[in-house]
Amino acid sequence: MHFEIPFYGHANIRSLHQKTIEITTEPNLTLNGDCVIGVKASFGCSDIPARLKSLLKNSKSEVLCTIIVKDLNFKIKGKGNEKLTLTNPHDIVIRKSSFVCPRTMATNCIVASDSIPRQMIKLLQNPDTHGIFAIDVI
Repeated sequence: MHFEIPFYGHANIRSLHQKTIEITTEPNLTLNGDCVIGVKASFGCSDIPARLKSLLKNSKSEVLCTIIVKDLNFKIKGKGNEKLTLTNPHDIVIRKSSFVCPRTMATNCIVASDSIPRQMIKLLQNPDTHGIFAIDVI
């Protein structure tokens, strides 16, 4: 199943976190949010379609997330997890660890926000930049 979440950049995007990547529906971002790569997202975890949630809650599912900004793409492989609740209305977080909370969408990812190319982050530091967070679950 394929699902896309539009989001926007923000001047405070730093993308330095070594364990997570996050997008949020919130319009503002402080410098403390160093895993956030996008704001004003169209969906939080609770808004993900039921069919996709079901796939994400299967620990055998492979999750491929693609961050698309202009002509740049960054792919993240992770896993589904039967402990996911997917209930947070504002945030979507993917994690390198197996930690689960209401904001978690995928676990055991192979990279975090510190791995995203700096060229993409520079684009995302412009509030007018539009991005797509694409989710594919197998």
